[in-house]
Amino acid sequence: MKLGIYGFPQVGKTTLFNLLTGATASTRRTDPNVGVARVPDGRLVRLSGIFSPKKTTYATFECVDIVGLHRGEAASSLNLAVLKPVDALAHVVRAFADESTPHSEGAIDPARDIENMEMELILADLDTVTKRVEKLTQNIAKSGRPEEKKELPLQERIRTWLESGRPLREMEIAPEEDKLLRGFAYYSSKPLLILLNVGEETVASLGTAFSEPGLDKLVSRAHIVPVAASLKIEMEMSQLPEKDAAAFRTDLGLAESALARVLRGAFGLLGLVSFYTVGEDECRAWPLRQGSPAVKAAGAIHTDIEKGFIRAEVTAYERFLEAGSFPIARDRGWLRLEGKEYLVQDGDIVHFRFAI
Repeated sequence: MKLGIYGFPQVGKTTLFNLLTGATASTRRTDPNVGVARVPDGRLVRLSGIFSPKKTTYATFECVDIVGLHRGEAASSLNLAVLKPVDALAHVVRAFADESTPHSEGAIDPARDIENMEMELILADLDTVTKRVEKLTQNIAKSGRPEEKKELPLQERIRTWLESGRPLREMEIAPEEDKLLRGFAYYSSKPLLILLNVGEETVASLGTAFSEPGLDKLVSRAHIVPVAASLKIEMEMSQLPEKDAAAFRTDLGLAESALARVLRGAFGLLGLVSFYTVGEDECRAWPLRQGSPAVKAAGAIHTDIEKGFIRAEVTAYERFLEAGSFPIARDRGWLRLEGKEYLVQDGDIVHFRFAI
């Protein structure tokens, strides 16, 4: 999984990147920041406590943080182009006031910034699709290739949709059409996490951060997950010992860290679940697309396991904890043998049988 972080200048993008990756990247740079985020996982911690493995491996994903964009430059931005291959986008939106750091758009107005940046993505996509339609039209006039004749009406429909000011993530696209579009990686088709970066004074009311008229409608659209946080406070807490950070969160009335909420939001956007492999050598969490069969889960570990797949021994995390061991889980019928087509569920503990 790859998450692209973007937004206007001085909104907290690099602070979010540093929180996710544990890096100390500077906000004063001209190139994108790239790093790897580890996904916090209480279930994995519990399993590691049971098995005491030599190694505990968390699920990870890549983060890309680009330089702040200004209105009107997205279509030609080389930095934005870095986000073409990401799976989801995180738009950091400023809701905090700081006289020492003026907002590039003027007054603090989250709804305006969300709409303006969404339009930047739409205009960048419109530029791409317009060029593609022109090229297809020219090619068809010369050679009339069947593949291009099939693609042209789809790209023309996309152009019309974008011209209406709507992002592609809201457009119905059939699976066979989606295959034709993957090489273009349109920005506005990507699932979107909107992180509202609030001031310290409003951290106790994060639950109502998106309730302003207009703002609530913007973040309730399809394939958008809203998360509110004070990134400044979150960064301060990240530098404390865990016990002190937990006490700080309790004092502020925060049930969990912004990092956990961002990661849960990203997993939800992408339809990901986690399954686990456990043992004395290693306990590991594996991210997987929801609805994936066991044979694909095997392939996430190694292609040889996928090719030689025989059976998967599966038990649910909660059932394993209740049983306390695999033999007891087996005696109670909670440890099952499943075939290739079994759909792996979130929290499944899986052992694959395979032939070399």
